[in-house]
Amino acid sequence: MPPRLIKGFLTVGGWTLLSRILGFVRDILIARFLGTGAAAEAFFVAFSLPNMFRRFFAEGAFNMAFVPLYAKKLESGGPDEADAFARDAVAGMVIILTLFSVLGILFMPGLVLAMASGFAEDERFTLAVIYGRIAFPYILLISLAALVSGVLNSNGRFLAAAAAPVLLNVVFIAAMTVVWVRPDLWDWLEAPTQARLVGQTLTWSVPLGGLVQLGLVWGAAARAGHRLWPRHRPRMTPDLKRLLVIAAPAALAGGVVQVNLLVGRQVASYFDGAVAWLNYADRLYQLPLGVVGIAIGVVLLPDLARRVRADDRAGQRDAYSRAFEFSWLLTIPSAVALLVVPSLLVYVLFERGAFDADDTARTAIALMIYALGLPAFVLQKVLQPLYFAREDTRRPLNYAMVSLVVNAVAAVGLAPVIGWPAAALGTTFAAWAMVVLLWRGARTLGDVAKLDPRARSRGWRIILAAVLMGAVLWITAQILNPMFGGSWRGLALALLVGTGMLSYFGFAQMLGAVKMSELRGALRRQR
Repeated sequence: MPPRLIKGFLTVGGWTLLSRILGFVRDILIARFLGTGAAAEAFFVAFSLPNMFRRFFAEGAFNMAFVPLYAKKLESGGPDEADAFARDAVAGMVIILTLFSVLGILFMPGLVLAMASGFAEDERFTLAVIYGRIAFPYILLISLAALVSGVLNSNGRFLAAAAAPVLLNVVFIAAMTVVWVRPDLWDWLEAPTQARLVGQTLTWSVPLGGLVQLGLVWGAAARAGHRLWPRHRPRMTPDLKRLLVIAAPAALAGGVVQVNLLVGRQVASYFDGAVAWLNYADRLYQLPLGVVGIAIGVVLLPDLARRVRADDRAGQRDAYSRAFEFSWLLTIPSAVALLVVPSLLVYVLFERGAFDADDTARTAIALMIYALGLPAFVLQKVLQPLYFAREDTRRPLNYAMVSLVVNAVAAVGLAPVIGWPAAALGTTFAAWAMVVLLWRGARTLGDVAKLDPRARSRGWRIILAAVLMGAVLWITAQILNPMFGGSWRGLALALLVGTGMLSYFGFAQMLGAVKMSELRGALRRQR
């Protein structure tokens, strides 16, 4: 694997792992104080609103269009020309998203109904509107942070952009810790209950966290010599027109993905507690998805874009094949583990305070369903850069439209039959439909979209090693079961996870799914 590529994977993946771990700490505290009550569900919906539009504007449409164009400017005109393009993009984003934030705050009741109409005429609706208006400006801050991160990533600087999400969780944890230790400091919020107090505190932490994240990446860009503050009023340059032409289909595709999530949340909102169950399950499967999927998406796109411009077809195939190996190596065992011991994971991490045994059982069901789709969620991150590196955003849009239909039919159609789990099933079915379509479409690209012999050989070996690990996990869970029933459950989970990791990498090494010597060699080259 190219040293630059593996360094990027490890940097982004490592910081994303830390962010996810802190996210677990955050969610453990939320479960402790809020459980699955009205304040919890209202906060989850309110926080998902700016996050949904963030993925729509920044990480989805804009970033997938901006990064290849910025990289092209960097190669052809140098840093100054590329940064001038970035400054124009910053100016346009500030104007558009400021206006959008104002409109979102004004029309927040309609947005909440669009997200969770099951909250209507319920205390959850009033709380979600209040929380949503406080949290919504986060979209401007985090979208600007995503743009600046794109500049840093395109220049091979992954550290600050990867570390930024950690700060949001630090802010959340600090705020809840203060509420726990010194609740009197928050008397100005005039919250009638502890749950309402925690809910409002978390909500105010959202824009504060966004401001801290933006400050980190903006400072890193400035230290690297990238001055991105606009020097003139926004203007429609030919480069920005090209950006919009490319971004428009990607925006629609990103909108379809968010509509998929919206359908699931709408279905869940008609079942008390379901929005929270799905959210907690989402946090667990997002750990491997974030570490692997986000790392690949962030690092692979700029690398492929450079190779496409250089017409390096062998390099494109190698980058694609190594990204597949990396994703498969970590995703398959994660999916198996979530399927084999979901209840133990949820029980140890979340069951305390307001989060009871019934919540554990239902969250575990959602987690198993999401685990079935985990490989598909990650494979999308591997396949999409093949299109975006070529400035092709139209075909992913068409595929996303098909996945939307799959999701809606499954979630809405199955809800009367199986209830709230239909929301998670729809998401999983849609993810696999998207992967199948992306894979079939990529065949038109020729050899660059075909896995090389090494990747194909290691793929089935990885699956076999993960299955064997699953058997070891199940046996180990039975042996440790008495410890899970007492005060040693944290230690029991640590032993279970450690056993799973050791057995998996042992089986993978024995079967030839991975060679530790290759990884050690790649790491040595980074020193």
